[in-house]
Amino acid sequence: MKKITSFITKTAIFTTLISQLNAAPAAKKSGLDNDPEVVYLEHYTSVPIKFLTIEDTTLYASKKGKNSRKLGTLSSGSSVQLLAMNHNAYRISGKGKYGLIKGWVNPKSLASLDPKFVENLQKLYERQMKVKALIKNKQVAIGMSLGEVLQSLGEPTKKQDRVTKDGRSGKYEFIQFDEQKHYRYVTDPRTGQVYRQLSHVTTEEKSNTTVEFENGVVTAITTKEDKGPGKTNIIVPPVVFGF
Repeated sequence: MKKITSFITKTAIFTTLISQLNAAPAAKKSGLDNDPEVVYLEHYTSVPIKFLTIEDTTLYASKKGKNSRKLGTLSSGSSVQLLAMNHNAYRISGKGKYGLIKGWVNPKSLASLDPKFVENLQKLYERQMKVKALIKNKQVAIGMSLGEVLQSLGEPTKKQDRVTKDGRSGKYEFIQFDEQKHYRYVTDPRTGQVYRQLSHVTTEEKSNTTVEFENGVVTAITTKEDKGPGKTNIIVPPVVFGF
């Protein structure tokens, strides 16, 4: 425990856990990272999230913990990195007796400088579950990052950016168009038969979603569509905390 206390005291690590959500959309996930109940941190930030084990910790092959295969054990005081998480387990990597091992552990086996470390990670998990659902349904919400918006709606049709000493703001427009085919009725001069003939094709605006943002976080949403005004979703902004 003395080793852990010394490490925490001397290593004051502060990070914005998902600050890089404001960058480009996350890279395409592999087939191994498709569990809908798991948040894989590599898709949300490139900043390593590290902490310590407070006891000899066994790593397991799945999030079910003791009900799955044991992969190895990390000694108390080992430095580990968070790879993924669900509502009650973390997937970490660390150096074991025979080299690097990766597996699932109980959060209670880990220590952090931030006393609200587990609580804040739980908030992050709950937020990302909501974001996953929004992206799946191609929706946006106030509090989302630009990276999440782009994952949900794709590239904007129009961009407007404004940079001042206070930061960056602007708005993105996402316009969906509907192709309309127009016909005319023509009479065959030889037979007198009337038939329908394609006259021309026009492209009409079907819907328009305007997303306003400040410093990479959505602050307002305006929607226009034929079905009438849509419901505006709101989620908490990206979580910021120290550990």
